[in-house]
Amino acid sequence: MTHLLCLGDSITDCGRLFHHPPLGNGYVQKLSRKLKSTGHDFQIANCGVDGFTTARLLANAEPFYLSRRADMISILIGINDIGLMMNTCRSDSQKEEMLRKALLNYEKLLQILSHSCSRFLLMEPFIFPVPWEYKTWIPHVRSLSLGIGILAEKYGIPYLLLQDTLNRQAGLLGFHAITTDGIHLTDAGHEILAEKLFYYLNSYI
Repeated sequence: MTHLLCLGDSITDCGRLFHHPPLGNGYVQKLSRKLKSTGHDFQIANCGVDGFTTARLLANAEPFYLSRRADMISILIGINDIGLMMNTCRSDSQKEEMLRKALLNYEKLLQILSHSCSRFLLMEPFIFPVPWEYKTWIPHVRSLSLGIGILAEKYGIPYLLLQDTLNRQAGLLGFHAITTDGIHLTDAGHEILAEKLFYYLNSYI
């Protein structure tokens, strides 16, 4: 049996803490159903937490996540770092410093988790230009994505790109079919993530 641990923020949590334990009501639950339906021997744990930034995920890494068995860890984190950056009237230089610290937190997280797990899957943070104010977030999310991609290459970790796929589907179906508020996903949006993860895990198996 392969134990998969899913880490992240509210997109991963998706109600698992209070309304839909233990897997939430999003892509983690959908992925679990897909794997079970095809007979794959995966045990999935959802450890996403609503509101988590890279700093909060890092702070919880050693005391909590290292105590859980994991053969593989997926990570989807970063949009709350961008939100904190954009919603606190920071200067451009302060934003650059916050982005640098987010990527430093991310790298430290990988280093700590690698003590107990050797396989990772990093997932690209994403944003949609609806409502219109999120258009100003897009360059910063892209910079964060590029930084995570550099870390993935440095450590030889697969990096699952999501933004272009979600944008294509939004172009076909409309943004409101994919996202509830420009950050979080609809059921259809979560299905896209679950399908991409399922495709990757099939190649891993």
